[in-house]
Amino acid sequence: MNAIGTIAPLNLGGIARPGADLPLPKIGLPQAAPGAVPSQGFGQMLEGLVGTVEAKSANAQQLTRKVLLGDSDQLHQSVIAMQEASVAFTMMVEVRNKLVESYQELMRMQV
Repeated sequence: MNAIGTIAPLNLGGIARPGADLPLPKIGLPQAAPGAVPSQGFGQMLEGLVGTVEAKSANAQQLTRKVLLGDSDQLHQSVIAMQEASVAFTMMVEVRNKLVESYQELMRMQV
């Protein structure tokens, strides 16, 4: 007699993940086709990312201002917008740190 026995795989049948028919949100930059020529430079890409972070911050400030002035009772949206802005800013700082670290590593290389 086997102490553990056999375990049959779980049959999900008609069970689907809730929201499985909804499209997933796009995160990050769109992927270019292999062999395609980039349409913008690296500096323009960084400007776009900084602009996105700035827009998220401005949106969070606007929503917070509305809640504080009593124009809106959507406190949860204000908090979510502040968190989104915070995460976007933190990610931007980390990208900057990696770029600086990469530059310093290149400067240390012996040619």
